[in-house]
Amino acid sequence: MSLQVVTANRLDDGLVVFLTADGGWSENIHDSRVADGKEAAAVLLKEASAPELDVVIVGPYLIDVEQGDGGLVPTKYREVLRTKGPSVRQDLGYQAV
Repeated sequence: MSLQVVTANRLDDGLVVFLTADGGWSENIHDSRVADGKEAAAVLLKEASAPELDVVIVGPYLIDVEQGDGGLVPTKYREVLRTKGPSVRQDLGYQAV
């Protein structure tokens, strides 16, 4: 089983966020709480799917990550794009900062 983190979209601005160790949400994947194994991943997803979070985030789900030289890196291209922002408009998203 690979390492996994929980991702979702923040409701107020639509940005991609990641569940952190303190139960909050960060725009930076490197702040994510990492689950190693199926049971740990299920616990993370259950926490992120709590009904009271429906006013903060939408659509939480698990993604596979691996430890890279610079920290956590998603293993799927779709998730790499979500962490960086739109690929067709370099003036938008995280890459514009």
